[in-house]
Amino acid sequence: MADEQKPGGSEAPSPPAGEGAKPPAKPAADAAKPPPPKPAAPPKPPATMAATPWDSDLARAVKERFGDGILATSTYLGQDFVVTKPESAMPVLEYLKLDADFDYLVDITAVDWPKRAERFDLVYIVYSFPHNQRVRIKVQIADGFEPRTATGVHLTANWLEREVFDMFGIRFAGHPDLRRILMPEDWQGYPLRKYYGILQQDVRWVQENLGIESGQ
Repeated sequence: MADEQKPGGSEAPSPPAGEGAKPPAKPAADAAKPPPPKPAAPPKPPATMAATPWDSDLARAVKERFGDGILATSTYLGQDFVVTKPESAMPVLEYLKLDADFDYLVDITAVDWPKRAERFDLVYIVYSFPHNQRVRIKVQIADGFEPRTATGVHLTANWLEREVFDMFGIRFAGHPDLRRILMPEDWQGYPLRKYYGILQQDVRWVQENLGIESGQ
């Protein structure tokens, strides 16, 4: 009796292993490996103040009036400033007030650069209401140098110079009442000089006067 066939016909038997069967594909030995990750780039240093020359009618007038007493007229992000020799700062302030309508003294401040020979930047900020414009007058002075007081030009310089004295220890020659305005009279040191960290500044005073370890 003939063998019965399954519906759809019979399938050829699979060849025994090793007879006609292809081995599984192996990864190519020379396949390109991914490159190792690049080391992270070092952080960029903070951008320095990139001031550019300030050229205007006022800048030219100031340079023409005071000559070599003006070291630079520059601008940075819309902030115009004049760098002067210390002895020229008061004449420039007076000129700006009387001849250029900058009759409002906004502020006097300073910046401490302890490693620099002229340790402090002293900065005067004046404003003109008619022109809606601010101008800064900047002076570099050494520690111990006493710039002339601006109270003869702007009465409001009285309290502003007291604050600079209180925070930085800069004394203003001719000031009528130079004493602390923010810190206690018996406070030692000047808080905005870069002597040490802020957590160390008040230790002695608060221990003696408040009976606690630190006010920070």
